[in-house]
Formats: sequence, structure tokens, C-alpha cells
Amino acid sequence: MSKEMSFPVVGCSGSEHREAAQYHQRWFVVDAKGGWLSVAQCPGLAGVSTDIRMGYLVLRAPGMLRMDIPMDVLEDDDSVRKVAQVGDQSVDVIDEGEVAAVWFTHVTGQPSRLMKVHPEAKPVVWPAA
Repeated sequence: MSKEMSFPVVGCSGSEHREAAQYHQRWFVVDAKGGWLSVAQCPGLAGVSTDIRMGYLVLRAPGMLRMDIPMDVLEDDDSVRKVAQVGDQSVDVIDEGEVAAVWFTHVTGQPSRLMKVHPEAKPVVWPAA
């Protein structure tokens, strides 16, 4: 019996981890202007594998060191709260910081940042990519 696949980071490969479903589409990558980067725009995203280990989102990509992102952080620091664009929607997000930005910039080949949908944000309607 195969497990259900969930995609914690939109555009990246999925995870069959039993906890992954609760984090489905929680993160996404944006360009320098804060617009969502789809896998159609950045095919390298599809090569990023996702997993969950001991409270961390574990990301791997060819030629890159593994990156671990804490998953359940209290979002009380307003300095990392931003607004990103997904299609015509403005989405309340949390910027995952400089290390993740440099990591995804290497993966995508352009200035990029990893964003997490804020827990209090409205549900995101993802355009077909």
C-alpha cells in the first residue's frame, strides 16, 4: 500500500512522511520582487527533495549541502513578516532568512527567497503551473 504524497514546498518534490500532510504547500519560493516562482519558471525546483525529521523540514538538491528549516516556530517576530504575490493574490508570509535565500538562489539561478505561509493567512489558491 503506497503512502499519500504531500508537497511541503510548492514546486519541489514531495514527501511520504506521515506528518507531511499537515505541512502541504506551507512553503514556497519567491523571486527578488516577492512573486511566486513556479516549477515552470524554475525547473530546478523539481530537483529539490523534501523530508521531515525531528521537527525540521529537510531540503536536499543536487550539488548542495542539506538545509534544515525549523517547522513549528512561533511567528512573533514582525521583522520577518512580509507579503508575497501568488498570481493575483497577496499572501501574508514569513521570510525564512538569509541562509535559505542563498540556498534557493543557487538552486534557481536567480535571487530567490523561501517563504512560509503565515499560520493566520487566508488559504492560498495556487494557480495551475
